[in-house]
Amino acid sequence: MILICDDDVTVRTSLTLVLKRAGYEVATAANQQEAIDFVRHTCPQLILMDMNYSNTTTGEEGLELLAKVRIFCPAVPVILITAWGSINLAVQGIRAGAFDFITKPWNNLALLKTIQTAIQLQESEEKGLEQRPERADSFDKIIGKSVLLQQVLNTITRISRTNAPVLITGESGTGKELIAEAIHESSNRQGKPFVKVNLGGISQSLFESEMFGHKQGAFTDARHDRIGRFELADKGTIFLDEIGELDLVCQVKLLRVLQDQTFEPLGESKPRQVDTRIICATNKNLPEMVAQGIFREDLFYRINLITIQMPALRERAEDIPLLVDYFARKQAEQNNLPPAKISQEAFGFLKKLPFHGNIRELKNLVERTILISGKEIITDVDFKKQYIEVPAGQPTSGNAILSLDMVEKNMIQKAVELYGCNHSKIATALGLSRQTLYRRLEKYDIKLPE
Repeated sequence: MILICDDDVTVRTSLTLVLKRAGYEVATAANQQEAIDFVRHTCPQLILMDMNYSNTTTGEEGLELLAKVRIFCPAVPVILITAWGSINLAVQGIRAGAFDFITKPWNNLALLKTIQTAIQLQESEEKGLEQRPERADSFDKIIGKSVLLQQVLNTITRISRTNAPVLITGESGTGKELIAEAIHESSNRQGKPFVKVNLGGISQSLFESEMFGHKQGAFTDARHDRIGRFELADKGTIFLDEIGELDLVCQVKLLRVLQDQTFEPLGESKPRQVDTRIICATNKNLPEMVAQGIFREDLFYRINLITIQMPALRERAEDIPLLVDYFARKQAEQNNLPPAKISQEAFGFLKKLPFHGNIRELKNLVERTILISGKEIITDVDFKKQYIEVPAGQPTSGNAILSLDMVEKNMIQKAVELYGCNHSKIATALGLSRQTLYRRLEKYDIKLPE
């Protein structure tokens, strides 16, 4: 049963009609007292709750009712109903424990999806974690047995079958994209499109065209119709990577489509509807960005209904041997060679490294060491020769930021310290050609030892 709390009879009637057509049993309350009287003796599956019940628009009545309802039915998800201009009130409601919010006028399909997600998540919490037979297939690219990683996989198992938006956080190189793929492959959308979008690589001027598409003639050089990323992801999942890089103007445009999953391609006035699950990822501190006013608070709450924090590699060092063996085996398959064996001393050395670049850095080190050493058994000495310590991220305030030239110069100097006058090893370690290395040495006036 779903309880509708709204003082507007038109809203109650419209919502009742939509929900009954979708197969839900419905109860209604016209004011706060009726709602409280109902939840005193019955806890519904879900509550749709308006924020205002008089001539005021402060939302305080809704927040007060939310607090009282949660006393009697603490586990029941509450979806707030608000006008678009009152989204700040809805954000306050989510802070107070509401599941989500919808805006008037609402989109029926988006509303039903939100209700379905809320009920599914609540039921999964009540039933507890269920292991699924397809879990091994969905997670076959995710290597590791550490407790922290298993917690992540358990979360995926629990929420993958819902449509809940997911925010994946963590340092660069921790495998956020693999986690997004695992969620998609474990979901009912498996086999449907999984569309990846690097928001850090899309300029503000191209954002609408990239995400929503355009019609021929919509702007200069628009010679053909273009399908946007959201439409490509219809019935599937869209993965918005580096969402912390999105500027405020684009954040507003994105918020609109996340609200009701409708959009208008450039040059077209007719809205289009999509059915797309949203998964976002970032290595930024979004709550801090919200506090600084550079990331919208309403967008933050819209995308992080479920948050998955990816552990750094140094926090799951017990997984390093498994990862090293996996990378060594893949390297051998790609080059049609027998896999190199890694000594226990080598594993011991690798477990002590900080790995600020996380799994990406480990993969690079393993592959480079195997290729350059050419040995059947790789020891700690081999890894020490190829290891280049990448400094941890510098503070992002004041004069502590290093320029790109300074970072590049420091890395070259570090490689010179390790390999002396061996141009080939220096170039290989830095991923440069010998000609490019010579130009960099000249640019930074770096002298090789005699």
